[in-house]
Amino acid sequence: PTPQDRAPDFTDTQPTRPEAALLYRLMGDYNPLHADPAVAAKAGFERPILHGLASYGLVAHAVLRQCCGGDPARLKALDIRFAAPVYPGETLVTEIWRVPGQPAQVQLRARVLERDKVVLSHGFAELA
Repeated sequence: PTPQDRAPDFTDTQPTRPEAALLYRLMGDYNPLHADPAVAAKAGFERPILHGLASYGLVAHAVLRQCCGGDPARLKALDIRFAAPVYPGETLVTEIWRVPGQPAQVQLRARVLERDKVVLSHGFAELA
Protein backbone atom coordinates (compact mmCIF):
# COMPACT_ATOMS: atom_id res chain seq x y z
CA PRO A 1 0.00 0.00 0.00
CA THR A 2 0.99 3.61 -0.51
CA PRO A 3 2.20 5.74 2.41
CA GLN A 4 -0.60 7.29 4.45
CA ASP A 5 1.65 9.58 6.50
CA ARG A 6 2.83 11.91 3.72
CA ALA A 7 1.75 13.53 0.49
CA PRO A 8 2.86 12.02 -2.83
CA ASP A 9 6.23 13.10 -4.19
CA PHE A 10 4.75 13.34 -7.69
CA THR A 11 1.21 13.79 -8.98
CA ASP A 12 0.23 13.37 -12.62
CA THR A 13 -3.23 14.28 -13.94
CA GLN A 14 -4.53 12.86 -17.22
CA PRO A 15 -8.03 13.42 -18.57
CA THR A 16 -9.53 10.62 -20.65
CA ARG A 17 -11.81 11.26 -23.59
CA PRO A 18 -15.44 10.14 -23.54
CA GLU A 19 -14.84 7.99 -26.63
CA ALA A 20 -11.59 6.49 -25.28
CA ALA A 21 -13.01 2.96 -24.89
CA LEU A 22 -14.38 3.01 -28.43
CA LEU A 23 -11.00 4.07 -29.80
CA TYR A 24 -9.22 1.47 -27.66
CA ARG A 25 -11.37 -1.22 -29.32
CA LEU A 26 -9.27 -0.63 -32.42
CA MET A 27 -6.50 -2.51 -30.57
CA GLY A 28 -8.59 -5.67 -30.98
CA ASP A 29 -10.50 -5.94 -27.68
CA TYR A 30 -14.14 -6.04 -28.79
CA ASN A 31 -15.66 -6.91 -25.40
CA PRO A 32 -19.08 -5.18 -25.44
CA LEU A 33 -18.61 -4.21 -21.78
CA HIS A 34 -16.57 -1.27 -23.09
CA ALA A 35 -19.06 -0.08 -25.72
CA ASP A 36 -22.61 -1.30 -25.08
CA PRO A 37 -24.53 0.45 -22.25
CA ALA A 38 -26.93 -2.51 -21.91
CA VAL A 39 -24.09 -5.00 -21.46
CA ALA A 40 -22.38 -2.67 -18.96
CA ALA A 41 -25.61 -2.28 -16.98
CA LYS A 42 -26.15 -6.04 -16.93
CA ALA A 43 -22.63 -6.40 -15.47
CA GLY A 44 -23.47 -3.86 -12.74
CA PHE A 45 -21.79 -0.75 -14.15
CA GLU A 46 -23.51 2.59 -14.68
CA ARG A 47 -22.11 2.79 -18.22
CA PRO A 48 -19.38 1.18 -20.37
CA ILE A 49 -15.99 1.09 -18.64
CA LEU A 50 -12.51 1.87 -19.91
CA HIS A 51 -10.33 -1.14 -20.68
CA GLY A 52 -8.06 -2.13 -17.78
CA LEU A 53 -5.05 -2.14 -20.07
CA ALA A 54 -5.84 1.46 -21.06
CA SER A 55 -5.93 2.51 -17.39
CA TYR A 56 -2.68 0.59 -16.78
CA GLY A 57 -1.10 2.35 -19.76
CA LEU A 58 -2.09 5.77 -18.42
CA VAL A 59 -0.42 4.96 -15.10
CA ALA A 60 2.72 3.74 -16.91
CA HIS A 61 2.78 6.97 -18.90
CA ALA A 62 2.51 8.98 -15.67
CA VAL A 63 5.48 7.12 -14.17
CA LEU A 64 7.50 7.68 -17.35
CA ARG A 65 6.73 11.40 -17.32
CA GLN A 66 7.24 11.99 -13.61
CA CYS A 67 10.11 9.61 -12.77
CA CYS A 68 11.88 8.58 -15.97
CA GLY A 69 12.27 11.76 -17.98
CA GLY A 70 10.01 10.21 -20.60
CA ASP A 71 12.50 7.41 -21.32
CA PRO A 72 10.71 4.01 -21.50
CA ALA A 73 14.02 2.16 -21.10
CA ARG A 74 14.13 3.46 -17.50
CA LEU A 75 10.89 1.69 -16.47
CA LYS A 76 12.03 -1.80 -15.48
CA ALA A 77 8.87 -3.09 -13.77
CA LEU A 78 5.33 -1.95 -13.04
CA ASP A 79 2.77 -3.75 -10.95
CA ILE A 80 -0.59 -2.44 -9.79
CA ARG A 81 -3.94 -3.78 -8.59
CA PHE A 82 -7.19 -2.92 -10.33
CA ALA A 83 -9.48 -1.65 -7.55
CA ALA A 84 -12.45 -0.06 -9.37
CA PRO A 85 -13.50 0.78 -12.93
CA VAL A 86 -12.53 3.92 -14.79
CA TYR A 87 -15.24 5.40 -16.97
CA PRO A 88 -14.28 7.06 -20.26
CA GLY A 89 -14.22 10.83 -19.85
CA GLU A 90 -12.98 10.74 -16.25
CA THR A 91 -9.71 12.28 -15.08
CA LEU A 92 -7.06 9.88 -13.79
CA VAL A 93 -4.75 11.25 -11.06
CA THR A 94 -1.65 9.13 -10.48
CA GLU A 95 0.04 9.68 -7.12
CA ILE A 96 3.65 8.51 -6.75
CA TRP A 97 5.81 8.16 -3.64
CA ARG A 98 9.57 7.59 -3.51
CA VAL A 99 10.59 4.61 -1.39
CA PRO A 100 12.98 5.86 1.32
CA GLY A 101 16.45 4.36 0.89
CA GLN A 102 15.50 2.80 -2.48
CA PRO A 103 16.10 5.43 -5.20
CA ALA A 104 15.09 3.01 -7.98
CA GLN A 105 11.67 2.22 -6.50
CA VAL A 106 8.38 4.06 -6.21
CA GLN A 107 4.95 3.21 -4.87
CA LEU A 108 1.83 4.50 -6.58
CA ARG A 109 -1.90 4.55 -6.92
CA ALA A 110 -4.39 6.21 -9.24
CA ARG A 111 -7.71 7.74 -8.44
CA VAL A 112 -10.51 9.26 -10.46
CA LEU A 113 -10.75 12.98 -9.75
CA GLU A 114 -14.48 13.29 -10.39
CA ARG A 115 -15.43 10.56 -7.90
CA ASP A 116 -12.36 10.83 -5.62
CA LYS A 117 -12.17 7.05 -5.88
CA VAL A 118 -8.99 4.95 -5.91
CA VAL A 119 -9.21 2.85 -9.07
CA LEU A 120 -5.69 1.37 -9.18
CA SER A 121 -3.94 0.62 -5.90
CA HIS A 122 -0.92 -1.07 -4.31
CA GLY A 123 1.27 0.01 -7.21
CA PHE A 124 5.01 -0.50 -7.44
CA ALA A 125 7.52 0.51 -10.09
CA GLU A 126 11.20 -0.25 -10.43
CA LEU A 127 13.26 2.35 -12.28
CA ALA A 128 16.69 2.34 -13.88
